[in-house]
Amino acid sequence: MPITPGRGILAALVAAAPLLAQTVPVKEHTLSNGMRLLLVERHDEPTIAAGWVARVGSANENAGATGMAHFFEHMMFKGTTTIGTKDAKRDAEINALQDKIQAGIREEIGILREKQRRGEISDIQDPKVRSERYQQLLKDFDALVKEQRAIIVKDELALIYKQAGATGLNANTSNDRTYYHITVPANKLELWAWMESDRLKNGVRREFYSERDVILEERRQSVDATPTGRIMESFFAMTWEAHPYRWPVLGWPSDISQVNREVADRFFATYYAPNNITAILVGDFKSDEAIQMMERYFGRISRGMNAVPAVLTTDPAQVAPQRMDAEAESTPMVFASYKGVPSVHQDAAALDILGSVLNGQSGRLIKELVLKQKSAAMAQAFNRTQKYAGSFFVIGAPTPEKKNEDVEPMLYAEIEKIQKDGITDQELQKVKNQVLADSFRRLESNGGLAAQLAEAEGAGSYKDFLAEPEMLKKVTKADVQRVAKKYLTPENRSVLTLRRKAAPAGPEDPELAKLPEQFRANAKGALAQMEKETDVAKLKEGLGQMEAQADKVPPQVKPLIEFLMQKLRARIQKLEAK
Repeated sequence: MPITPGRGILAALVAAAPLLAQTVPVKEHTLSNGMRLLLVERHDEPTIAAGWVARVGSANENAGATGMAHFFEHMMFKGTTTIGTKDAKRDAEINALQDKIQAGIREEIGILREKQRRGEISDIQDPKVRSERYQQLLKDFDALVKEQRAIIVKDELALIYKQAGATGLNANTSNDRTYYHITVPANKLELWAWMESDRLKNGVRREFYSERDVILEERRQSVDATPTGRIMESFFAMTWEAHPYRWPVLGWPSDISQVNREVADRFFATYYAPNNITAILVGDFKSDEAIQMMERYFGRISRGMNAVPAVLTTDPAQVAPQRMDAEAESTPMVFASYKGVPSVHQDAAALDILGSVLNGQSGRLIKELVLKQKSAAMAQAFNRTQKYAGSFFVIGAPTPEKKNEDVEPMLYAEIEKIQKDGITDQELQKVKNQVLADSFRRLESNGGLAAQLAEAEGAGSYKDFLAEPEMLKKVTKADVQRVAKKYLTPENRSVLTLRRKAAPAGPEDPELAKLPEQFRANAKGALAQMEKETDVAKLKEGLGQMEAQADKVPPQVKPLIEFLMQKLRARIQKLEAK
């Protein structure tokens, strides 16, 4: 049985909560061009967690241009006028020529789209429907791609950092922000300032159009080829009726495949302006020196001329429960989502506590559904807050002897108990203990603190992060019961039920059985798609993209990639032999 801290420990933690802000001495500064700096000095090790967050995510996109925020996460690693190419002049000329050819290709696709709309063709991607002009444009474009690859210095940005002893170069995109980060030796802060400001001031979006194919392949592998990837996208599209949270961060394939440099340049000028960015340094440096250095490098970037558009669309109040039933090669499950509140909302802390009361090994869901009723193999709940809205989730997976229909009402019953009777003093104490302890743990590493500050800046301000313990301290049992009644109502609920898809007849592929277990479901989905595809050109295109990415994937993923490439080659050979 787990040991729960007693009241004395709780009192100490709660009393210490207001002091949390004092343990993170954030120095805030704004450069002359509007770029914000957050500086936290820590001199216990000679490294600096350095990063910057652009306040732009998929929620800032428009229909027809979804996936743009994530697209720029890729583009920002392509180098600058001085990094990433052997011949900057010819590189720029090739980019301009590619833009011209792609404009012609868009004209051809527009013609095909109209034919598809009229029912004259069924698939605008089918090579058989392309005109002679379209085919020639593609050949001309491929020739330019090959020429450009010959003068590109691949991954030079990462190589320079690696040679300087830096680690963890990476970036990630969410619905609300894009975060670029790395850890550098303390004596390499100036290198970081020059490199990152150069990315923002002189970045070159080389390999622009071929990168669209890389992102589409990323979608295929991480979404389309997984058992529940497309199902979850459809579920969130149903959940959010109007808000841009309804489309995926990766974007819709039809949008990704048509993005052009002109649209991208406007997006960059608006959202990657310094006045829409916060730089964050945590580690071994002196703030006054760092501010001067940041002004010298980042201050040379001109302030943005375009106002950042506000996200105006909000979801209307949901008028009735929504349901989606789906089959997949996965564990049967009930996935219920309630619309919640933004991360800075005054009810966010109470919903966090409500989720923790229901969740965890000692939470109500596992105690009742898993241990007592023995009806669920898994049960959990959590509150997810974002910049503009939030979701509260309850999830349950039935045991082999039970069905989704058995587990679903049990999930709601536990919520209804809290709505009727509230929670106990002990539950409130336990959760506050856990959340406060987590708050302190998040401060331990430089990178962890920098990431928390970036997340807070993406949703509001770093001050919201520092205020979290105090907000938590104020939550009462009555608050938890109130938010349960207010937000976890049937008319505010969207439900996905997943049933296990019947396995195809016949023995399983012996090669599939050799894969690590965590990859088998993805591989099965990819094989099923492969068998449906009869267009050899498309299969070859997919194989080529996969081969180009094979050396870049993490080592643990290589068995899956090699298996899929082997099956693709076999499928192509089989079709060509007909």
